[in-house]
Amino acid sequence: MESVTPAPSHPDAAQQRVIEPLYAAVLRRNPGESEFHQAVREVLETLGPVLTRRPEFVDAKLIERICEPERQLIFRVPWADDSGEVHVNRGFRVEFNSSLGPYKGGLRFHPSVNLGIVKFLGFEQIFKNALTGMPIGGGKGGSDFDPKGRSDAEVMRFCQSFMTELYRHLGEYTDVPAGDIGVGGREIGYLFGQYKRITNRYESGVLTGKGLGWGGAHARTEATGYGCVMFTAEMLRARGLDLAGQRVAVSGSGNVAIYATQKAQQLGATVVTCSDSDGYVVDEQGIDLGLLKEIKEAGRGRVSEYAERRGGGARFVSGSSVWEVPCDVALPCATQNELTAADAATLVRNGVRAVAEGANMPTTPEAVRVLQDAKVAFAPGKAANAGGVATSALEMQQNASRDSWSFGHTEDRLAEIMKHIHDSCHTTAERYGRPGNYVVGANIAGFEIVAEAMLAQGLI
Repeated sequence: MESVTPAPSHPDAAQQRVIEPLYAAVLRRNPGESEFHQAVREVLETLGPVLTRRPEFVDAKLIERICEPERQLIFRVPWADDSGEVHVNRGFRVEFNSSLGPYKGGLRFHPSVNLGIVKFLGFEQIFKNALTGMPIGGGKGGSDFDPKGRSDAEVMRFCQSFMTELYRHLGEYTDVPAGDIGVGGREIGYLFGQYKRITNRYESGVLTGKGLGWGGAHARTEATGYGCVMFTAEMLRARGLDLAGQRVAVSGSGNVAIYATQKAQQLGATVVTCSDSDGYVVDEQGIDLGLLKEIKEAGRGRVSEYAERRGGGARFVSGSSVWEVPCDVALPCATQNELTAADAATLVRNGVRAVAEGANMPTTPEAVRVLQDAKVAFAPGKAANAGGVATSALEMQQNASRDSWSFGHTEDRLAEIMKHIHDSCHTTAERYGRPGNYVVGANIAGFEIVAEAMLAQGLI
């Protein structure tokens, strides 16, 4: 493909004149949704060269159409706890863009969930899903319900109430949710059971993240963490480096963090940290993954317990940032905006070579600039953490064909997809004069795929 004139670090005056009114309209139409504003701004700031080169995208109002969800659902979720007390939560599903396929994106159950967060996640999902090369559109959903501390029976009643409203908007050719924070195998099981009960259909392709015995895919649990590390390895390889022998700092201790740690260890790196909301652990010998899994997955304990039980050189640090630990590779795998500009500056001073987002938008815009200015390889979440949704799409393939693949086969497919995503981002960044800039590469590559499909399908 032909190259274009190198783009400046920020949009030039002509590009700015196109972008600013678009962003102003998003602010005006979506007041108070700061996470959504941040996600839109991050994408728009990289699209100037595309919009200049392809004026038909501007004429067709593609930015305005992409930034406006096709459908936004908000509904109440009443349920009763074990003592009979009635609670009312709020449910959301934002069906953002279906130009490439049925809406695809997770459900998040957490007290912080609101419409702005769901829209930010859904907007990111459009481009993330496009980058996988799979036929899936973008969506996201969830509730401000907190499953922590709730009994299985309470979680079941909540999930049944949630699905009783949402089911009418779902279908394997319409909208296919998966899990996210607070929604694991237990919740997916209850949601699927209620969907089956209401519809009288065993439509296994309507939810992903299911149990292996009833339509789930091998490697789905591991996929987001594994994929993040696979992308990181490709990013280092493009710079003539190898992940083996690197010292890695991981934030978080949930699903993504645990399996990012596992894959990094398999590829020869030494992971020295994990964290939760109380603080972080440093283990110079390398994280004992078996112990961490036992504490977090079986006992739902805190990382401070890891340090107590591990002994030796492991220590727990409260009230500080995990990013003060010197490392070669940093993998933020906890939550949005956890890695600040000050954290990024610390990482740079300590010699970090690569940062890849395992969580969704965990790095603030200011931190991204610090890392890029220091020539640190930086992978945005829409590229680096796409392994989860890619494997969900593989689960949909298996469900459609009534098939089941081995763990090894699914992991091999995941590795192929992550390499494809890396190469697409890398090549696109070079084509637009920003070699090595994976933010530009991911945003433009994903946008071009969606934009071409929207143009082909007319004004819908």
